Order: sequence, then structure tokens, then C-alpha cells
Amino acid sequence: MSTSAPYVQDKDLVLTGSKRAFAALYGRNAKSVIERGLLATKTSNASIMVSGFVEPVLYLLSMGIGLGSIVGTVTGPGGTPMSYAAYIAPALLAVSAMNGAIYDSTMNVFFKMNFAKLYQNMLYTSLGPLDVAIGEIFLALLRGFMYATGFTIIMWFMGLIAHPAGLLMVPAAVLIAFGFASIGMGITSYLKTFQQLDWINFVMLPMFLFSATFYPLSVYPEPVQWFIQAMPLWHGVELMRQLSIGYFTPSMLVHVGYFVVMILAGVTLTTNRLRALFLK
Repeated sequence: MSTSAPYVQDKDLVLTGSKRAFAALYGRNAKSVIERGLLATKTSNASIMVSGFVEPVLYLLSMGIGLGSIVGTVTGPGGTPMSYAAYIAPALLAVSAMNGAIYDSTMNVFFKMNFAKLYQNMLYTSLGPLDVAIGEIFLALLRGFMYATGFTIIMWFMGLIAHPAGLLMVPAAVLIAFGFASIGMGITSYLKTFQQLDWINFVMLPMFLFSATFYPLSVYPEPVQWFIQAMPLWHGVELMRQLSIGYFTPSMLVHVGYFVVMILAGVTLTTNRLRALFLK
């Protein structure tokens, strides 16, 4: 007698069970989450989005032009001489992408999760936790894209982009925003009070100040350099700075790979946390 038929049936059952398990995670309707977020932004959060764009521009004007007139020419990637404003502008673009993504994926998400109970209500519908994660992360990416585009245009008019490859800073900023948004939303799912959100600023501020944003990594002792190079913003700053002058090296693949791993880890964490919190 042939034993292939029961084997085929068992295999079909496994495949059917896998499809059902995935369907519970993903309802293929992340568009609804995005549409709801865009409508909310249009009606209540527009001024906050504008303020997030203005902050790095003010830093560029005060530090790049004001302090830059004293500092003069500095050494950029590959030993390329560049003005101080051109040196810090790509770093501020990376910071802008980080800030926009972190705001949307932490404070905004925290309110929706713990006070508005928005995600809980969404998951009572046909939406799955992956739909919610994709939708919210996309909104953070859209915010990062808008900041990056506007800031890059300002850099272009100020003559701070020395190579056409500098336009690649816009998709690079979206990649950076994607990394921070996916991790940020997952971490926020563990927070219970508004006071705990202060820990996010406690981490972001040192990253902003010490990720070679305003001065080269070489000014630090070697042990501190290793610590800084482990932080995500440093990889974003270095990637942006190299793109701004068209300096392509294999190290750029390391920077991109860092954020790819960050994205995969963040999306997985966020999806699992939403499922654990609201699909018990």
C-alpha cells in the first residue's frame, strides 16, 4: 500500500495552519491605518511636524554659519577638505530623520496605545498586528521623508552638496528613519507611564551630541570611539556625510546593513509585542 496520501494530507494541514497563523498577524489592510494617521495629522499634528523640520535648520544656521566662520575648513571623509557647514549639514539631516521617526513611533504611539486604546480597537477588526506595525512605521517614514527632502533642498540652495550623489541622502534618510521607527515602536510597547518616555530623550541626546555630529570621531579616546561606533546614529551620520561628497567605500555597505538588521529586528519585535498585548 502507498503511504504518500496521508503524508500529502499532513503537509496540506501544516500549510493551511501556517496560512491561518500568518492571516492572524496580517490582514492585508495596513492602508487603513495609514489613512487614519494622515487624517489625524492633517487635523491636529501639522504644527508639530513643522516644528520638527525647523529645529535642524536652526542648528545649521547657528552652528554651520555662526561657528563655521570661526572654525573654517575641516577634513571630511577620505581627507576631503570642506566647510564646517558642509561637514555638519549631512549629520543634521540624519538627526532630523531620527527625530521625526522617534517622535511618531514613541510619544505618538504611546498615547494611541495606552490612552486612546486605538490599537486595541483596531485589532478587534480584521486588522492584524503586522498591519498596525506597517501602518504606523510607514507614517514615521513619511515624516522622515518630508524632513529629509526639505532639509536637502535647503542644503542645495546653500551650496552644501558638493556632488550629485548628495541627492541619495533622501532615500538614505528614509532608511535611517525606518530603523529608528521600527525599534522605537517596539520599545514603546514596554512603557507604561509618560515619565518613562524621558528615558528615550536620555538616550537620544547623547547620541545627538557624541555621534560625530559636530566634530570627528578621532577627538575621542579609542574606547569611547568603539562605543560611539556601536550607536545607530553614528552609522547614519557617516553614511550621509559620505553621500554628500560622493565618497563611496565598502564601509557604506556596513552602515546600510546596520539599519537593515535594525529594521528586521524592530518590525519583528513590534509585531510580536502587539500580538502579545492585544491578542491574548
